[in-house]
Amino acid sequence: MSWGTELWDQFDNLEKHTQWGIDILEKYIKFVKERTDIELSYAKQLRNLSKKYQPKKNSKEEEEYRYTACKAFLSTLNEMNDYAGQHEVISENMTSQITVDLMRYVQELKQERKSNFHDGRKAQQHIETCWKQLESSKRRFERDCKEADRAQQYFEKMDADINVTKADVEKARQQAQLRHQMAEDSKADYSSILQRFNQEQWEYYHTHIPNIFQKIQEMEERRIVRIGESMKTYAEVDRQVIPIIGKCLDGIVKAAESIDQKNDSQLVVEAYKSGFEPPGDIEFEDYTQPMKRTVSENSLSSSKEGKPELKFGGKSRGKLWPFIKKNKLVSLLTSPHQPPPPPPASASPSAVPNGPQSPKQQKEPLSHRFNEFMTSKPKIHCFRSLKRGLSLKLGATPEDFSNLPPEQRRKKLQQKVDDLNKEIQKETDQRDAITRMKDVYLKNPQMGDPASLDHKLAEVTQNIDRLRLETQKFEAWLAEVEGRLPARSEQARRQSGMYDGQTHQTVTNCAQDRESPDGSYTEEQSQESELKVLATDFDDEFDDEEPLPAIGTCKALYTFEGQNEGTISVVEGEMLSVIEEDKGDGWTRIRRNEDEEGYVPTSYVEVYLDKNAKGAKTYI
Repeated sequence: MSWGTELWDQFDNLEKHTQWGIDILEKYIKFVKERTDIELSYAKQLRNLSKKYQPKKNSKEEEEYRYTACKAFLSTLNEMNDYAGQHEVISENMTSQITVDLMRYVQELKQERKSNFHDGRKAQQHIETCWKQLESSKRRFERDCKEADRAQQYFEKMDADINVTKADVEKARQQAQLRHQMAEDSKADYSSILQRFNQEQWEYYHTHIPNIFQKIQEMEERRIVRIGESMKTYAEVDRQVIPIIGKCLDGIVKAAESIDQKNDSQLVVEAYKSGFEPPGDIEFEDYTQPMKRTVSENSLSSSKEGKPELKFGGKSRGKLWPFIKKNKLVSLLTSPHQPPPPPPASASPSAVPNGPQSPKQQKEPLSHRFNEFMTSKPKIHCFRSLKRGLSLKLGATPEDFSNLPPEQRRKKLQQKVDDLNKEIQKETDQRDAITRMKDVYLKNPQMGDPASLDHKLAEVTQNIDRLRLETQKFEAWLAEVEGRLPARSEQARRQSGMYDGQTHQTVTNCAQDRESPDGSYTEEQSQESELKVLATDFDDEFDDEEPLPAIGTCKALYTFEGQNEGTISVVEGEMLSVIEEDKGDGWTRIRRNEDEEGYVPTSYVEVYLDKNAKGAKTYI
């Protein structure tokens, strides 16, 4: 089967068909290009999806990925990232092996097709020229024959006419002979041209056109083969990444199989275990014995007389922390519990010689005091409790992680100690390296000046000393919190809650520091006993606290001698800074000279709040 013999007269149709074949090839190229774009877009979306759900560094999400289920999810995200990479490989291979190659082939195909059909048109034009020559010689031969017949008839007519001279007859005879000769020449020329045309026509239909059409057929068949090979490559490119994609899916399955629900449950225990013991039984309150109830209310103050102590202020009361809201506890820690004294009748200092005195509270039943503890602001009996409350109120995280439950605090302190040890090891390695370098400089002065390393060596040594001190500090806190875990006795926990070295008598006179689930502290003694702490100890406790910003100013209307804890003395007419307005309990918190602050009765001062201050009201 050959287009040259079968389609010898279909030149125009073959031209259209080959152009259609090139269009099909270009359409397939466009299809592959769009497929590569889809693969790239899909890979990009997969990567963005994987990145979107990756845990953020230094965030709470990063801590959650210690659970096996979260680890499996993280492995899934990583496998999906690799999965996206394989789709990028598909796009790259299709572009390089199919799109680029076919685009180059299309250009070559267009040039070859153009050349073949140019030769065909040239052969067509040649045969058409030969045909025109044949037609011209044929018409000339026909014309000359007709002219020769007319000349012969005219000669015969003249020869038969007796009236015509002999000269005229001879002239007509010569004219007839001339026309006859011209007809013979035209006949010979026509015959020659006809013979040559037939030869050209035979060569055109049996040699030139078959050869040209054969080339076009071979070109078209190569195009068909090429597009088939491209389709095989298209499938092979996909097939090549299937094993790797299978490995990605196997990795996801393996990650899913690695999920351990028991391990995750244990991690939950380690993450949220507080270290507190469950609350104990609440003892029966016998309202039929008023005297015994009064003794129970003052069990700590009367402990020297050998009276039995009610356990409400100890272990059981400490366990009531989980039932109290944190924000309420924070507000209970900073202002005096006593109602503010009324303003004096006179504004002069002499009218109030000793200043207003806070009235003493009357003794109430234990149940009333328990309700009061749950709903009102307790009186602060030691500066350490005040410091803890202020730290929580300001939102600052204590350096010793005292805002955490014992078990969580122990973990944080242990982690901090481990980090400090790593830093010490790093600095030690750096010091050893500098020392070795200095030894090299000493042995080979031309390599460098040993003295140039002294400053760096001293700096590294200083850093090591500083880190060791930090480590010792955190190790001391770690030893303290390990001593507070439930394995120790209740008495040991109470004694470790305050300053080391104090006697049991001093501890019983101070509010016992007990860690609550939110990290604040409460007292375990009655509100009638107070701890006398040196001012220097108070200052040391607050050295690392940032002062509250001033929200306004105030003017003292009367003289007030602050004799209770948390209060501050003021003189009539004195101007001070307001750092906390009245919360409804009749007390306003003020500061003097950035280093002395406390509470005064709101009725003793005239307050001028800054309207721009956060939370400030507009009244005076």
